[in-house]
Amino acid sequence: MTDITLMDGAIGQELVKRSGNLATPLWSTRVMIDDPGLVGQVHCDYFAVGATIATTNTYAVHRSRLDREGLGDQIPALIETAMAQVEMARARYGGCIAGSLGPLLASYRPDLEPDPSEAALKFGELVQLMAPRVDLFLIETVSSLREAEGALLATRGCGKPVWLALTVQDEDGTRLRSGEPLARIGALLARFAPDAVLVNCTRPEAVPAALEILRTFGRPFGAYANGFTRISDAFLAEAPTVDLLERRADMDPQTYADHAMGWVAQGATILGGCCEIGPAHIAELARRLRAAGHRIV
Repeated sequence: MTDITLMDGAIGQELVKRSGNLATPLWSTRVMIDDPGLVGQVHCDYFAVGATIATTNTYAVHRSRLDREGLGDQIPALIETAMAQVEMARARYGGCIAGSLGPLLASYRPDLEPDPSEAALKFGELVQLMAPRVDLFLIETVSSLREAEGALLATRGCGKPVWLALTVQDEDGTRLRSGEPLARIGALLARFAPDAVLVNCTRPEAVPAALEILRTFGRPFGAYANGFTRISDAFLAEAPTVDLLERRADMDPQTYADHAMGWVAQGATILGGCCEIGPAHIAELARRLRAAGHRIV
């Protein structure tokens, strides 16, 4: 029997899907502005099916995205909304809150990332706002060593555990989206000592190769993969919208759980889902974990 931390699944994609509105460059932040209660409902749905970690809807709450819409001054208010909704769900179900820190400028675009010292200042604003109210920080969808360094600088000394989640190439799980070998993250892990290292927002098929590398670093590791067919070239353009990404028709809850149970066999102790992996997937994963004799913590 192994103790497994079960994260939630998609937050942003789930919100966009449930809203029924056209996708915008503000992504799930737009949904939260228009219908904040929907955020709390998504958190509740994941807790209800067995997740023990709720991830805040703050992945895309960055000035770089908000300034384009004239909303850069709304960061404190948006953080407050995100925190109020996740705290409501936690009060009802229990569990922990992970403060999400997504890429500053765009996902899967390591070429856009600012200097690490500059990035640390930008991330630092969010860390300061969320630190009193989260149980840990989750640095998500890190595409390059430079991107990782900036976020880790911002969270160093924050007083909360820090989990670092890296996104690898869909066809080669041994390399970050930047093309850099995943194994080179070891130097940053030694320097900043995050409490866990994960792979996220990558095709499930790429995860095993990444985990074989992450397991060598001597700290808790795991994965939460996405359900996209691929990251399209159109999505890598400026201010993309998520309707440029195609959902996989073959990634049903049973198939996703099959992948995830393989990660457990590799030693992973932190599991969840990323884009297009919803409550039904997490429910099936929770069922499979318990059936195999593992304990969800």
